[in-house]
This record gives sequence, C-alpha cells and structure tokens, in this order.
Amino acid sequence: MSEYKIPEEYYFRIHHVRPRFKSDIENVLIYVAEELENVGELPVDEFIDAVNAALYRYPGNATKELKTINNWRTEISALFGFIEHTDTTDKPSRRAVELAQNQDLVESFKVFLYNFQYPGAHIKPQNVLEQIEAGIHFKPAQYILKLLKYANRDGGNSIGITKFEACHCVFNDLRVTRDQEGVEATWERISSNRKNKVEYDQTGDVVRYAGDIIDYMEIANLLKTYDSRTYYLNTLEEETIIKFCESEEWFAGYDSMIKARSGSQESVKNCVSEWFAYVNRDIKDTDFSTDILAYIATDEDELKELKENSSANGEPLITEFLNREEALEKRVETYIDKLTTKDIGDIGEGLVHGHECMRVKLGGREDLIHLIKRIPTQFAVGYDISSVELDERKRYIEVKTTISSKLLHFNRIHLTKNEWNTASSTHDRYYIYRLLLSKNERKLFLLQDPVGLYKADKIEMIPSDGADITFDPNKVGAYEELLTWKN
Repeated sequence: MSEYKIPEEYYFRIHHVRPRFKSDIENVLIYVAEELENVGELPVDEFIDAVNAALYRYPGNATKELKTINNWRTEISALFGFIEHTDTTDKPSRRAVELAQNQDLVESFKVFLYNFQYPGAHIKPQNVLEQIEAGIHFKPAQYILKLLKYANRDGGNSIGITKFEACHCVFNDLRVTRDQEGVEATWERISSNRKNKVEYDQTGDVVRYAGDIIDYMEIANLLKTYDSRTYYLNTLEEETIIKFCESEEWFAGYDSMIKARSGSQESVKNCVSEWFAYVNRDIKDTDFSTDILAYIATDEDELKELKENSSANGEPLITEFLNREEALEKRVETYIDKLTTKDIGDIGEGLVHGHECMRVKLGGREDLIHLIKRIPTQFAVGYDISSVELDERKRYIEVKTTISSKLLHFNRIHLTKNEWNTASSTHDRYYIYRLLLSKNERKLFLLQDPVGLYKADKIEMIPSDGADITFDPNKVGAYEELLTWKN
C-alpha cells in the first residue's frame, strides 16, 4: 500500500500550544479557573506568585520545578485565554470566570473551539508570523464540522473521520488552510484515499495537533467516537453545529498582514491584547450552555422521548433519569408538587430531588415525600432542596453540579456567603450534594455540616466572597449511589 503525501507546494505543518497536562486537561482547567477567580486582580508579580502557588497545590505538582509551573501558567493563558493582562495588573478573564461559576466544561470547550483559529496569539510571535507569511486563514473546528456534514449529506451519520485523515488532508494542507478549499474537494480526496487503501503517517508527533483539536471537539460534545479511531458528528448537538458552521466571526487583527503575506514580530506582538480581548468578548447571544438531555441521551430517538416527556399536557413535571445501566429509562413523578426545573441546565437539582424522594421511599416513609421540595432561587434561603430524614427532622441540601466528558477528581467546593451562613445556623442538618455528571456516569458525594467540619479542623476554609472549602474526600464525606425515582 502507498503512503499519502501532501504535494510539497501545499505542505505546511500547522500547530498550536500543546499543554503538558493534555491527558488531564479537564481536571486542570476547572481547577485553574476556580483558583484564578479566587486570586482576582493583582499587580503582575503578585498575581504570578499567587497563581504559581495554586498550581503547586494541584495534585502531583508539589515537587515540580518552577520552570514547569511557569509553563503551565503560560500555556493555560495562551491557549485558553484564561488570564487578562493590563499594563500593571493581571486578572482572571471572562472565560475563566465563566467556567469557575458555571462548572460546565463542555460549554467551555465549545466556546474555546468557536473562537479558535490559525493564526492566533496562542503561539509565539515568530510562529504566528510564519503562519501569516504562509497565508494561513483557518478555523479548524468549523471546517471539520462542515466536512462531516457534507460527507453525510445523503442522510444518516455513518461517515466519520480519523485523526490521521484530519492531519494530512486538512490541517497540514495549504489548499485548505490557506486557499479555503471547499469541503467537497477535500472530502473527494479523503474518499479517493479510502477507495485506494492509501495509508497515512500515524506517528504521534505528526498527528498530535490535529488530534488535539479532534479530542477537544469530543470533550465539547461536537464529535463522538466508538473506538477512539473514527470520529462522527454528534447529531444531538445539531443546533450548536449549525452555529459553528454558519459563523462568520473571525479575529481580523492579522488580516492585512495575511493579505500582504508579510509582517513583523513587532506588528504581531501589537495584536496580542486584541486577540485576548477577542477570545474573551461577550458572546451571550451565542449560548453554548450544555443541554443535559442531549448530553446524556444516546441517540435522537431517546433525546426526543426525553424532551417530550419532560412535561405532560403543557404542565412541567420533575423528570428523573435512570443510570446508563438501565438505558436512562425515564420515570416522571407526577404527584409530588409538580415542581419544575427552571431549565435543562439545572437538571442536577432535579436528579437530587428524585434521589431524595427515592431515599425516603426506600426507608419506608413514603408519607414524607410531599415534604421534599425544591426551593426557587429567588428565595435565597441558602440551599436548593428542603428534604427530610426518616425521623422527620429537616435536611437542607445545597446542590453543586459539574458537567464534563469524564469524571473529575475534586477536593473543593465554593459556598456563597448566604450558603455558608445557612450552613452555620443549621449545623448537621446542612448537606452539600456534589453531583458529577459525565457522559457515561454520574457520581454523588455528600458532605454533611461543612461549618462543623471546619471548626473541627477536618476541612480547610478560605473566605472568598463566601467560603472556599477544601478537603480530602477519603477522610470526610461519602459517596452514595444516585437513586432514581420509581413509582
């Protein structure tokens, strides 16, 4: 079999910053986002020291050299735009604060990919200049999505792409990245290679940059794979995919240089602040918050059923979902208060509500279920769910939900001032339910009486517009099976 080679006149190896923590990127990003929010705005040197200290606290980093810690900080800033620079200060960027507050890694990666382009100030100025001189003008996620939509134009979603095809036929080919070759011609080239059984260089160093973007697109729920080789459109994200494909947004700071195929490192450096302003602009009109139903559904039919049955006869109901092992079979609880989730985004509270109802039912006190209520946010009582023990004592539950493509390790939770004060006044009646939602699994961690644990020196607390608590989940708290309501 022959090996595919890009014609020499069209070969240009595109690249970007590749984080040293790539294999643990979701855990690192959410940790760093939270730490950056805690650090806030400081003079540059103080900010760097504070962020570095936080990076040293990340599991496994305590003995790392300062050079490695500095690299982590600069890579996160460059690639994801998490740090905003001014003349005298540094501070967490809009994108970092969004992730820290929303706890939605899937949304964060969508926004990142929506903005990501070549050239961009995510690489060193001399490398940006090389791309400018080559005429590069390329948004990778948008192109991959358009390519796969074209490949599946006759219906279905059975045609995917490999990282090797993406590398050699898209990322490293100037016909695509410079000349904006249409997806029709690119797909014809890929199809011809498949028909003729042409092979590709699969060396890790060769395909890693295209592979990174494909991986990020999977984390963002835009692509899915069954064998970690071929990647398909996630058609449950059709609305988001359309937004990507139809977007005309582009950072134009380099355009005059790209047109002239020339520039200087100084002119490239002058675009850096504009680039970071671009990736951190307000894009509230483009909502990428995760649709949990689409995230946990396995196909279009299941998604349609879940959405149709999340309400009955126009009246919203609490809808709970079984775990993957039971194929996410739905049970609608029709006789308990007919409470509603405000939107799909806070379905975590609905899952916990169903858990509490089932816990009480299994405990033989089904007569108490009517006492378990979700509390509207506007009431600001310092907890999300008012529940009950089997002996009829109250249980006040604050739900903290994080969404990611894989389960995260965690050891900290932020409570607002109101939540901390309520925990202080309700003592052992106050619980934090930490719900970790991933693509294939959900885990529920319970922490009871956080203020009492702090006073007993079993957890740490740092005042930060409320309280940032850190703990060892092996020493305090406990995991529980997430129960699902069944009549």
